[in-house]
Amino acid sequence: MKQFIDKIKNKENLTFEESKTAFQILMEGKANDQEIFDFLTLLSAKSETSDEVAGGVYVLRDKSKRVNVENCVDTCGTGGDGMNTLNISTASALLLSSMGVKVAKHGNKAVSSKCGSGDVLEALNIKINLNPNDIEDQINKNNFGFMFAPNYHSAMRFVGPTRKKIGKRTIFNMIGPLSSPALVKRQVVGVFDKKLLKIFADALKNLDIKFAWIVNSQDGLDEISPYAKTNIIQLKDKKITEIIIDPKELAINAEKFENLIGNDAKFNAEKILNIFKGEDNDFSKAVCLNAAAGLIVNETHKNFTDAYNHSREHILSNKVIKHLEKIQNG
Repeated sequence: MKQFIDKIKNKENLTFEESKTAFQILMEGKANDQEIFDFLTLLSAKSETSDEVAGGVYVLRDKSKRVNVENCVDTCGTGGDGMNTLNISTASALLLSSMGVKVAKHGNKAVSSKCGSGDVLEALNIKINLNPNDIEDQINKNNFGFMFAPNYHSAMRFVGPTRKKIGKRTIFNMIGPLSSPALVKRQVVGVFDKKLLKIFADALKNLDIKFAWIVNSQDGLDEISPYAKTNIIQLKDKKITEIIIDPKELAINAEKFENLIGNDAKFNAEKILNIFKGEDNDFSKAVCLNAAAGLIVNETHKNFTDAYNHSREHILSNKVIKHLEKIQNG
């Protein structure tokens, strides 16, 4: 491990093969805590490359359990934007599933925020500790299955304690969203830094993804924002294009960023229940924006405005809370 740490310390990038080797050492428990800490923090200080991310994804996917489903969307973002917002991508995944889109949601409990997707789903009384067969059944039955990362990526246990100690985003925030046990071909990925848009697009291009939106808002969210323009890189059939979504053009009229600030799992779950019962607020609009991205990558809609309006109509219809009850009851 020392050779890779020394290379990164000198601000040199690892090749794809070097990254694979380094991550094999990490994922097989052959690095000590100090080496893990140095590797992750120095990579972050240098800035990670698409080869380094792809090497990590290769190893993590290789060692994960498999969920065998087809035609699913994932909305797993990187986290690590430091904004402590409500669980927008998780709520948008549930909303999408209520609109007939099959969602294989990949996620974890909180690492660098107060409440991760696993935390809020548990607070909503949705089972998160399911085996692959149960998840396949849930997706076929209710269009929604949650793959709790620690259950599917057992190799991650070797780096978990050090990640928690670091307490802020690392390359694993980038690798995680690209390592779906369901090997989804359609994905909305939020990233915490504009610089990652192209890195993720290049990595996804090599992972046989059919249609992805990689998003980062100009106000710092790893989501599509209702307050500021959002930069998007679209990857469709190996072709990369750039898009900007402007909430002003959609006449969203969201009030203030503070309305999206979350807290613990109980608080965030309550906010999700409220919007699914039809409460109309900034959070509801943010969730609809991100669900609209899911409708685009699923090719349910071609036009983003239509997708957003469809999401808005649906979330205010009282259908989502009924669908949520079906998921809760398994």
